[in-house]
Amino acid sequence: MLRILLVSARPETLRAFIEGLASDPDVRLEQAGTGKESLDAVRNAFPHLAIVDSKLPDTEPLSLVSKLIEVNAMVNTAVLSPLSEDEFHEASEGLGVLSALPLMPGRRDATELLRRLRDVLGFVG
Repeated sequence: MLRILLVSARPETLRAFIEGLASDPDVRLEQAGTGKESLDAVRNAFPHLAIVDSKLPDTEPLSLVSKLIEVNAMVNTAVLSPLSEDEFHEASEGLGVLSALPLMPGRRDATELLRRLRDVLGFVG
């Protein structure tokens, strides 16, 4: 079972992406609306992956990623970002972010992200 935490204050806008993640029978999807809620979730639920939205009401996404890995160094992260691939790589260097995602990810993005996560974790499926 893959435990995934989506950190976003706009779940209705990300519906196709959320449906793509939730449609996988091996995924348990939790949601948090703020950085603070996500830190509590990572501390208590030990997700395999935290997906951080580009705009949160209480923090910046890469700052939150840094805090998440301080709380649990084993959590993988992905970030929704408007930056180009090169800009994102530069901004997130040293944070070990698994993937940058578009601001409006869809089902295909969810499928690819799950494939990459399984590869990293050594899961088959």
